[in-house]
Amino acid sequence: MLKKERYTAFIDHFSNNMPIAETELLYESPFQLLVAVVLSAQCTDKRVNMTTPAIFESFPTPAHLAATDFDELFPYIKSISYPNNKTKHLIGLGKMLVEQFNSEVPSTVEELVKLPGVGRKTANVITSVVWNQPNMAVDTHVFRVSKRLGLVNQNANTPLEVEKQLVKHIPKQHIHIAHHWLILHGRYVCIARKPKCGECTLTHFCRYFEKNREAILNEGTLPPKKKK
Repeated sequence: MLKKERYTAFIDHFSNNMPIAETELLYESPFQLLVAVVLSAQCTDKRVNMTTPAIFESFPTPAHLAATDFDELFPYIKSISYPNNKTKHLIGLGKMLVEQFNSEVPSTVEELVKLPGVGRKTANVITSVVWNQPNMAVDTHVFRVSKRLGLVNQNANTPLEVEKQLVKHIPKQHIHIAHHWLILHGRYVCIARKPKCGECTLTHFCRYFEKNREAILNEGTLPPKKKK
C-alpha cells in the first residue's frame, strides 16, 4: 500500500468511526488547559484530572500563580510526576503570562515555547486544541502509532521528524483532530507492550500487524475482517 493510500485509509476510518475526538484533560479555559498540559508531561491524564480541580480553585488566574511561592503550590502538585520542576514551571509561567502577555495565553507556538515548562509538544497541543490550528503534537502514542501504521518512515527517530511527516501528508483541516485519533488509538488499542490487534480495525494497512501476523494469529486474537 502506498503512503498516500495509508493516509486516505487512516482519515476515512476515523472520520467515519470517531468524528468527534477531544483531549481527555478537563479544563474550562486556555489557561486551565495550559496548566493541565504542563502537568501532564510523563503523567497520565487521569492523575492530572484528579489534581487540577484544587489547583484551579486556589489559583484561578495567572496572577494567582505569579503571586504564590513554592511552599504554597507544591502540596497541590506533589502527587504528579516531577513535582519540584512542575511547581517551579507553573510559578514562572504565571509570572511571564502576567508580565509579558497581559495574563492571556498566547496563540502561537513561537510565543508559547517561551513560557517555563512549555516545549514544542505542549505548544502544539494548546494551539491545536484551543484554536484548531494545524499543529501536530507528537507524544509517545502519536510517535508509536504513526510508525506502526506506516504513516511515517520507520527511520523517523525524533518527535520533530514524525511531526513534519504527519503535517505534510494530513490535510490541514484534519490535523487538529488527527492528533487525538492517534493518541486515543494508542492509549486504548495500539498500546505499547501488547497492542490489541484483535480489537483493531486498522490491521489491513498496519505495518506492525503485517510484520507480526503469524505470532498474533497463533495467540488466537484474530483481528476483525475488513468490511467490504
